[in-house]
Amino acid sequence: MAIVKWKNPRLYDPWADLQNLQNEINDLFNYDRVPSSTGLFDRSVTPAIDFVEGENDYTVKCELPGLEQKDIDVSIASNVLTIKGSKEENKEEKKGKYYKKEIWSGSFQRTISLPATVDSSKISAELKDGLLTIILSRKEETKPKQISVSVK
Repeated sequence: MAIVKWKNPRLYDPWADLQNLQNEINDLFNYDRVPSSTGLFDRSVTPAIDFVEGENDYTVKCELPGLEQKDIDVSIASNVLTIKGSKEENKEEKKGKYYKKEIWSGSFQRTISLPATVDSSKISAELKDGLLTIILSRKEETKPKQISVSVK
């Protein structure tokens, strides 16, 4: 039978706060900064996207450095734009031990709900210098129209 020191949980322990602080600092240094890709919904790497509304269209810009056209798939279904692709890891550069590794590789997927005013039959996409630009036209009936008013 072991003898255990009884500790009253109602008493304030001044060392408990310091122990919590030390645990938080240790967790900070143990944090893994290398992106992981373990599952479809458990990814920390997603390309940055700008979604801009213009007068006659919408523009989606997506940063995809190091990717080629064959690595990217853009689709629209039920007014949801999906951009997905994968970036292969360059195996020639994997010879040494990494001190820091921030260049990501693996697969990604971004989905954007589009406004109901998007005409899904008039879409164009272009990849240039690592920037994917998608132009989504508005439906004709939703475009602003200029009406001239004559004064008599």
